[in-house]
Amino acid sequence: MTDIPLAALLGALVVLLIFSGIFSGAETAMMAANPYRLRHAAQNGHRGAKLALALLGKTDKLLGLILLGNTLLNAAAATLTGYIALALFGESKWALEIGTLCITFALLVVAEISPKVICATYADRLAPLLSYILTPLLRLAYPIIWFVNLFVTALLKSIRLAPSGLHEETKLSPEELRSLVLESAHLMPKKHHTILSSLFELNNITVEDLMTPRGSIEILDLDLPWEEVRNQLATSHHSRLPACRESLDQLIGILPVRRLLASIGDSAFDEASLLQQVQPPYYIPAGTPVFSQLAFFQENRQRIGFVVDEYGEILGLLTLEDIIEEFVGDFTTSIPGLGQELRWSDEGDTIVEGSRPLRDINRMLGLDFPLDGPKTLNGLILEHFQDIPESGISIKLAGIAVEILQTQDRSVVTVRIFRPEAA
Repeated sequence: MTDIPLAALLGALVVLLIFSGIFSGAETAMMAANPYRLRHAAQNGHRGAKLALALLGKTDKLLGLILLGNTLLNAAAATLTGYIALALFGESKWALEIGTLCITFALLVVAEISPKVICATYADRLAPLLSYILTPLLRLAYPIIWFVNLFVTALLKSIRLAPSGLHEETKLSPEELRSLVLESAHLMPKKHHTILSSLFELNNITVEDLMTPRGSIEILDLDLPWEEVRNQLATSHHSRLPACRESLDQLIGILPVRRLLASIGDSAFDEASLLQQVQPPYYIPAGTPVFSQLAFFQENRQRIGFVVDEYGEILGLLTLEDIIEEFVGDFTTSIPGLGQELRWSDEGDTIVEGSRPLRDINRMLGLDFPLDGPKTLNGLILEHFQDIPESGISIKLAGIAVEILQTQDRSVVTVRIFRPEAA
C-alpha cells in the first residue's frame, strides 16, 4: 500500500466517498418518494417508477442492500484514510487521530448530509433513476442480504414485530386524508380543492344542518279555493311541492309540479286529477349524517325527504340538490330574488334573512357563529332572548354585533350584521 502514489490513494478515497454518498442518498430518496406519484407514473408506463415500487415492496431487502453497500464503502474509506495519514505524517502518534477527524468530516459532508439533503429535495425525480442502479445490485447481492436478513427476522420476531408488516402499504384514516387534501391546496385548482375538502365534512354534519326549516317550506294547501291552488301551481318556482291540508301536520305527499304544467289550464283538471300525481312522502330521521343520507337517497331512488324528530314531527325539508350544493357550491338556477350571496358592504355590514342557516353565514362572511345549537340565525337570536325580540334591538352573538331590523309573528325576518374588527 505504501508503494501506491498518494494521488492515487486520494483519488480512490474520493471515489469511495462519492459511492457512499450515492447509497446514502438512495436510502433517503426511496423512503421520501411519494408512492402515489410513483404509482401514477408506473400506470403511465414509466419503467423507473415500476422498479421503484417493486423495491419499496421489499423494504427489508432494499434497506439491507443500501446499508450493506454504505457500510462497506465507509469502512473502506476509513481504512484508506489511515494509510493516507501514515503516508503524510509517518508514524506520528497524531496521524490516526487526524485521519479519524478528517474522514469523519468528509463522511458527514460528502457521503451523508449533502446527498441526503439533495435526494430529500428531489426524491420523486431521483427515486426512479436510482432504481435502475439498485435493482441489479439487489440481484447480485441477494444471497448476502438473504443471509443477513435471517438474523434481522429473528431479532424482529424476538421483539414481537412481524417482518411482514414492513411490506404492508400504509393506510390513511379519513382524518389523515383530509389533512392531506388541506395541505395540498397549492397543488390543485381552488374549485377542486374546495369540493374535496367539503366532501370530508359531510360525515361531520347532519341533515338538520342543510335542511330548509319547516317555516320556510312552500306548501300546497289543498284546502284553499281551487283557483288559488291552480295559480300557485302555475307560478311556483319549485319543481316539487309538498301537498297537504292546512299545514305540514296533515301532509299528503310530494307533487311533481312539472308533470302538471300542461294540465293546469285544462278546465277538466281538478283535485282528483292532482291527487293521482301525488307521490308518497319520504321521511329522514333527525341526526342522520349527510354522507349517509346521500347514499340512502341513491339506494331508495329519492331526491327529496322530510326530516322528522323522534315524535314524527316534521322539522324541515332536505333535497338531493341541498347536499350536492354543500360541496359543489350554489347552482346558478337559484330562485330569483332570494339574494343567495352575502357580502360585506363598504360600511362593514350586511343584511341577512333570519331564516338563513348559520353554516351559510359563517362560510360566506367568514364568521364564527356557534353551530352546536340552533341551525338558523333566527333560532340563535330566539335562543338568546328566550322571547320574540322587538325591531331595533342590537345584541352581540359570539362577539358579533347584530341589529334586528324586522320581526313578524314568531320569528325574526331580517337582521343587520356588523363585521367584527378581526374579520
